[in-house]
Amino acid sequence: MTNKTLLGTAAALCCLVMISATPASADLLDDITKAKKIRISTDLAIPPSGMMDSSMKPTGSDVEVAQLLAKDWGLELEFIQTTGATRIPNVLTGKADIIISTLSVTPDRAKVIDFTKRYATLQSDVGCLKSSTVKDWPDLKDKSIGVSRGTTQDTTLSNMKDKELKIARYDDDATMVTAAVSGQVDCVASSATIINQIGVKNPSRVFESRIPLATFDLAIGLKKGEQRLMDKLNAWITENVKNGKLNAIYKKFHGVELPPEMRS
Repeated sequence: MTNKTLLGTAAALCCLVMISATPASADLLDDITKAKKIRISTDLAIPPSGMMDSSMKPTGSDVEVAQLLAKDWGLELEFIQTTGATRIPNVLTGKADIIISTLSVTPDRAKVIDFTKRYATLQSDVGCLKSSTVKDWPDLKDKSIGVSRGTTQDTTLSNMKDKELKIARYDDDATMVTAAVSGQVDCVASSATIINQIGVKNPSRVFESRIPLATFDLAIGLKKGEQRLMDKLNAWITENVKNGKLNAIYKKFHGVELPPEMRS
């Protein structure tokens, strides 16, 4: 055997050793099944999607969606409390398995994580104090617009360079709502549902939607490459849209039904 042949054989053996020493990539669905528990990243400070009830137990539309999923799959449910800015990092770092937390589907986010099919929608607006004269974008000149950091509303407003908007960023929706309730801002960019919640907390400062931003699809977020988990989640969403359970949850907390094209 020549030296060249010996070197080639040695190199091949080294490669085999390296391959055998490299652990097989984990499958998240298998991990969830083995643990008999699913960890779901959910913001519990954005009523009515996520909040705490009088007994300090999680409730809200996203909470009930997560609870239904865990029940249907026969799993223990662990909520990983989050904010708008930490939802995606939670799954990327393995702190949570999936995200159910008013997560809008956007092209930028789709570069980082995978999305299931939509399980709900979100109407996003600029809302202002009812007594204000704001009707369109020019009326927002010199007005601070409260927004929750890292949300689609934050991104949308930030990209409107031509409008020279004054954006006041807050760490989460609860802090943003507090700013509106207390008079720190007279306008916010958020979901129509959250805008309506401001007046509930302070009847003397009722906010209403004035300028539509967009209607976003809400989906479950998960780490890229987990196709088996994605397929199972999509099948679950399809089943629970068809049987009306996801629509019932949405109507219970938001007061309206899911779009007709979702329910047909």
